[in-house]
Amino acid sequence: MTVPPAQADTNSAPFASTTSVDVQRCSRCIMDTTVPGIRFDTNGECNFCAVHDKMDRENPLGPEGERYVQEVAAELKHLGRGKKYDCVLGVSGGRDSSFTLWYCVVKLGLRPLAVHFNDGFGNPVAGENMVKACRKLGVELRTITSDWRESKDLKIAFLKASTPDIEEGTDVGIATALYGVAAKEGLTRIIIGQSFRTEGICPLSWNYLDGKYLKAVHRQFGTVPLRKWTPNDPGFNLDLKEMFYYSVIRGIRTVTLLYHVPYVRAEADELLQRELDWVNPGAHYFDDLYQSVIYYLNRTKFNIDRRLFNYSALVRSGQMTRDEALERCKHVNAIEDEKVINLCIKRLGLTREEFEQIVAAPVKTFRDYPNNYALIRLLRWPIKVASKLRLLPESAYDKYFNCGT
Repeated sequence: MTVPPAQADTNSAPFASTTSVDVQRCSRCIMDTTVPGIRFDTNGECNFCAVHDKMDRENPLGPEGERYVQEVAAELKHLGRGKKYDCVLGVSGGRDSSFTLWYCVVKLGLRPLAVHFNDGFGNPVAGENMVKACRKLGVELRTITSDWRESKDLKIAFLKASTPDIEEGTDVGIATALYGVAAKEGLTRIIIGQSFRTEGICPLSWNYLDGKYLKAVHRQFGTVPLRKWTPNDPGFNLDLKEMFYYSVIRGIRTVTLLYHVPYVRAEADELLQRELDWVNPGAHYFDDLYQSVIYYLNRTKFNIDRRLFNYSALVRSGQMTRDEALERCKHVNAIEDEKVINLCIKRLGLTREEFEQIVAAPVKTFRDYPNNYALIRLLRWPIKVASKLRLLPESAYDKYFNCGT
């Protein structure tokens, strides 16, 4: 399967913006009142900017950030003593994970085990990037391939659920793949290539991650039984008890190195092309072809433009001007490739007519299905402590409590 990547963030065709004269926009970034739960201070700045500033203070760059990164590298090497690997590192073939892999090996001298989750919708360009990068860096690449019946069934189930969490199965699958491999190899650190300075944090109601919610949607709309959980082969099972097992009993923690590294996306492209023969998959997140479907439905059904939080992060970190971000959002994202959308629908075993009938259902949110949100709210302070101690990803607390409703 060959998919020629688009080479820009936007297509030329303009579309009606999600905003209108009645919509308030942040005076600093481009987040607006299409985001449920957004709030503004007296200066017109939104609560997402406040979260960014808090995280910026807690995760400084410069000498302090460099010192932290070196301490983490030393700890990982100590934990990996006598083992084949120091850590697990999630890779997708996109810019962020490719840079993180390069940085860990070349700059820090780590011995990561690169782990990729394959749900059947990977971009071939990104796949080649992973293979080339691991070969050049001398890193083992381990691909965890999901059961295709489960993966496809979950995607169709979430289309029928009619919520914006269209990629719930893959998001859970990526996490369980990393935890499962770490448990199998006896490793306690997972490095993920994410940066709040370049990606932001997705508003809660646009992407709610919860294992109980996944199972509830699957019970109602799924047709293929999900395999049971085992520590080394968790499948799509990642509820609170599994998280407790991995984070508390096994002591597995996630490490977000890019929080402490002066990572600039434009500079990363040049470096990766030079060092790893990396090829841009075509757009941010387009290492996953199913993102074409996600962005299309977000725009046409849910009145969501995910670029709002991505570009806002770049604006806050000085990597994009606010005017440029606003201009780009006037146009359809290049990731919405009609050929790729049709390819994905075909791979799901649906006709375009069947697909359109499914997505014509009334819009819902995760609150319309059983979930752990009420319990998570009760566990607010333990989650805050766990995020501080990095037993959970550092952004976990802010994701559930400070990024929308």
